[in-house]
Amino acid sequence: MKFPNARIIVFAKAPVPGKCKTRLIPALGSQGAADLHTQLVHHTLNTVTSAKLSPVELWCAYDTNHPFFIGCDKQYPLAVKQQYGRDLGERMENSFRETLKTAPYAVLIGTDCPTLTKQDINDTLQALNDGSCCTLHPANDGGYVAIGLSKVSSRLFSNINWGQSSVYEETRQRLEQLEWPWKKLATHDDIDRPEDLKNLNTVKLSNNAT
Repeated sequence: MKFPNARIIVFAKAPVPGKCKTRLIPALGSQGAADLHTQLVHHTLNTVTSAKLSPVELWCAYDTNHPFFIGCDKQYPLAVKQQYGRDLGERMENSFRETLKTAPYAVLIGTDCPTLTKQDINDTLQALNDGSCCTLHPANDGGYVAIGLSKVSSRLFSNINWGQSSVYEETRQRLEQLEWPWKKLATHDDIDRPEDLKNLNTVKLSNNAT
């Protein structure tokens, strides 16, 4: 099934050595971490654009004019937009608020989870289409790898301990307080820390860099 009115939002940083995948630098070095980040971004964009489920938006940090993002814009069928906000939560909230002005629902994903599949995105969009206000794909480290929304509340994004193992539980508690119908979907592994690198053995990255 396709969801042409929905949106798939991908959050990504430019692959600047020392400014991305910083927790992997002790294992890979600054350049190695940036190179892996480049692969993960391409893998994610290839997954979501080739799925052809919904229009894709690439929300960029730090600057949409970075050569990497210009290349992505040329390579994939997507719209490039600028992230804005004081922290990750505010940037995510702002992207949803803007996107949901014209779309009935949207899913936001990062680029740290190469096991997220077309079927996972389809499950998210289907749940939102069926009436859930929120969907979450939890991460085994206590965060989440994808969040889908049909409406927005600052309570889901403000004063969250981003990057900590409590993110999913904090978000779940706030959803219960909001009394929104929501759905928990499949759990995945993030590639954030040196101990996560072993998870790359289970997936073949589709690095389409040109």
